[in-house]
Amino acid sequence: MASLFNLLNEILWESILIYFLLGYSIYLTLRTRFIQFRHWREMFASLKPQADSDPRGMSAWQTLAVTLSGKIGVGNLFGVAMALTAGGPGAIFWMWVIALLGMPIALIETTLAQVFKTRDQQGRFRGGPAEYMSRGLGMRWMGMLFALLMIFSVGVIFNTLQAHAITATLNAAFQIPPLYSSLGLVIIFGMVIFGGLRAIVNMSVWLVPIMSLAYLALGSWVMIANLQQLPAVFLLIFKSAFGLQEFVAGAFGYGVTLAMTQGIQQGLFANEAGVGSAPNVAALAAVRHPAKIGFSQMLGVFVDTFVLCSATAMIILSSGLLNAPSDHNSADLLQRAITLSIGGGGPQWVALFVLAFAFTSIIAGYLYAENNLLFLQHGRTGSIYLLRLAMMLMLLVGCLTQMSWLWQTASIFLAVMTIINLTALLLLSGLALKVVKDYERQLLIGKEPVFNPQSFPELKDHCQSGIWQPEKPTARADSSAQ
Repeated sequence: MASLFNLLNEILWESILIYFLLGYSIYLTLRTRFIQFRHWREMFASLKPQADSDPRGMSAWQTLAVTLSGKIGVGNLFGVAMALTAGGPGAIFWMWVIALLGMPIALIETTLAQVFKTRDQQGRFRGGPAEYMSRGLGMRWMGMLFALLMIFSVGVIFNTLQAHAITATLNAAFQIPPLYSSLGLVIIFGMVIFGGLRAIVNMSVWLVPIMSLAYLALGSWVMIANLQQLPAVFLLIFKSAFGLQEFVAGAFGYGVTLAMTQGIQQGLFANEAGVGSAPNVAALAAVRHPAKIGFSQMLGVFVDTFVLCSATAMIILSSGLLNAPSDHNSADLLQRAITLSIGGGGPQWVALFVLAFAFTSIIAGYLYAENNLLFLQHGRTGSIYLLRLAMMLMLLVGCLTQMSWLWQTASIFLAVMTIINLTALLLLSGLALKVVKDYERQLLIGKEPVFNPQSFPELKDHCQSGIWQPEKPTARADSSAQ
């Protein structure tokens, strides 16, 4: 079974996805005329709150906080360490490349999620890839397939891996028995998700900035401690990315391919551009123009990869441990790098950040699953409580069991979902680019961009009625976030 998983993983990543992702990223970068560079300021300006709020959805800042809570997880810690040990320092360069090229993909997929968003039974905005596959392409079967994959992957696979990482690191660092930590985790998880959308948003808005700044401070501390090593670290990253190190050893082609594959895979795990996860949250926003959310989500890709993943890479590479002969795994490598640089506490620091990063990612994973369940049930919310109980049970199972095969399964599911989503994005690129250009045109003439679906004939009978008509705040705003 393990050899079959390895074969599928190699075929999907090395023969299909790596070329599809790079090709589509370059295509969008060229079609948008390098929008990730031209509109750098707009990524921040798009977070400015609107003068009037719409009770049916979240603000741009709240949306970014929730999507970052999903992006930032164990992959930002152990995933980067795994990419370094498997692909060498050059993997970090390719992780940066795929993030930079992937930013227009994040713009397009979240813009489309806004264009084709709907309302659920309680009047709140919903949507995502399944919705733009169904409404935009007229392929509900494709949306149903994607929704099922998303529910299973986050509810069973990714959340299980994140939960196990929490209990394992807490046990190693603080000797907390897995049973106690798992029960505590499941109880807190249940309190948040049964608090509804408002509880999830409130948690994300305050926890994501705190944990991100705290990890950035730790990374800065380590880099300052190893300041003299940083020029050599950056040189090593670039030399390894293009096989100059491996060329001396006679393994040029293999070294470049391995670094590229590992870097792209880790970049996709971390920033999720093209996977189709972020659009599930982006659709929940109440904004006047779909592209506004797209710009803020490009910023999310940048923060996740260039700030947090890079901090992990610098911690490890500046310590010099990557080149030292060792049989330690990725978790040990990160812990030892921190301990060596700041004089102790590596396992404890890592455990605390794993707890914060993985927990917020688990909460976002639940929201992805809920959103896709509502798509399958045409917006009816009756089965949400069953989903919550089922995910609490799976979280407990993940905390108390070791399933090493899930890492390969997670990689396979990630690749399949990404291929399906990129196919839909490719088919809808023309429309999405028109919407983005409409936003740019209004910015250019000094207007606050406002979306009018009637200006796009191709959207006739495809958008849900009344979605783009503003709604004033009412008392229902307090009762809808369940």
